[in-house]
Amino acid sequence: MFHKILIANRGEIAVRIIRACREMDIRSVLVYSTADADSMAVRMADEAVCIGPPRSAQSYLCIDRILSVAALCDVSAIHPGYGFLSENAYFAEACQKHGIVFIGPSPEAMRALGDKAVARETMRKAGVPITPGGNGVIADEADAVATARKLGYPVIIKAVAGGGGRGMRIVHNDASLLQGYYAAKSEAESAFGNGDLYMEKFLVDPRHIEVQILADNHGNVIHLGERDCSVQRRNQKLIEESPSPAINAKLREKIGSAAVKAAKAANYTSAGTIEFLYDAAGNFYFMEMNTRIQVEHPISEAVTGVDLVKEQIRIAAGERLTLRQKDIHINGHAIECRINAEDPERDFAPSPGKLVQFIPAGGPQVRMDTHVFAGYTVPPYYDSLLGKLIAWGRDRAEALAVCRRALDEMVVEGVKTTIPFQKRIISHKNFAGGKYDTGFVERLMQERRKSKKNGDGIKPS
Repeated sequence: MFHKILIANRGEIAVRIIRACREMDIRSVLVYSTADADSMAVRMADEAVCIGPPRSAQSYLCIDRILSVAALCDVSAIHPGYGFLSENAYFAEACQKHGIVFIGPSPEAMRALGDKAVARETMRKAGVPITPGGNGVIADEADAVATARKLGYPVIIKAVAGGGGRGMRIVHNDASLLQGYYAAKSEAESAFGNGDLYMEKFLVDPRHIEVQILADNHGNVIHLGERDCSVQRRNQKLIEESPSPAINAKLREKIGSAAVKAAKAANYTSAGTIEFLYDAAGNFYFMEMNTRIQVEHPISEAVTGVDLVKEQIRIAAGERLTLRQKDIHINGHAIECRINAEDPERDFAPSPGKLVQFIPAGGPQVRMDTHVFAGYTVPPYYDSLLGKLIAWGRDRAEALAVCRRALDEMVVEGVKTTIPFQKRIISHKNFAGGKYDTGFVERLMQERRKSKKNGDGIKPS
């Protein structure tokens, strides 16, 4: 087992990894920017080293500086968390060259799965259902037009190196195709340094179902059930739950088996997530694989009792999975709300600033993963996530009740947050009934805009 791990990240995921290290008797080293000098993660880590100014390109994305700290502090492994360098195959390769274990998949698996077009072809050959789409990367304008017409509108254009909803455009006709094509290409080049695109048939308002997997270096792969991530705005998730209210036991086994098959086809190791789209006809299709720990991993932990971060570390250290598929049982129901410093009344504009007061939710069956505290200043340079509220219940009805209570008791002053909007979602009859899809949030926002236009205002949740 590792004696010391460097954490190349910030915020709540850095705190989460530090806690796992401490419980495993592993020393932690944190790299941080000047904007995070007073952060909870810096206070908690055994060692902390500043590597640059606030801008990510000069700190959290600066591979040379991170590796220099790793050498200076004599670490044996690096955990990248999520975001930043977590899915950067070059960084994983650089770690290997310096004799440092990268806590994640191999660079080869990361490259194969990071290129969405290649990943689709890998899954097709493995017999995993994929969304109808074009053959590989779109060559040019003519290829884009021909592919779209062959698939039939609407279609979705995606960046092969995409993530977080960037480099994506939904197109409904020939007239808007080239505009969407060039807009996605430009955004992809800016965000990922790679403007290659591919095209799929766009499924109107499906459910977004993802399956958590664990795979060791000895050929063992298991899944830990599914998460429903359909409550999202512009491909950014707001609320997740596990298990999905749309999936029965028979389908859970089928989609779980497909996820395991997908991981094996890519020679994947570590924790990972296979994302599927599930349509109204009961069909599911592979969408992509996230080669890292997910933001929403706590709800899988809540219903299975498996610590995914510790398992990641053990796998990276070469240990075999101690769990088999027969050992995984879904116990109860869990819901996660991502509490962001954003203003829902201003189209979710970021709301950085000083937290005058911060009282997290607590009590039975509530977990709060956060890195903030009263007096903390939310910087404008990074993701706006303040924390994740996880509510568990013996069944979905109880989980919803716990979640409502927890949202009600949270106090955040000094910045705007998504809490009022999430309370509205949790209380909505369609969400309460499990009847929602990826278009749910947009329809809810349209209802709100119509209500405001009519002078009704926003009714309190």
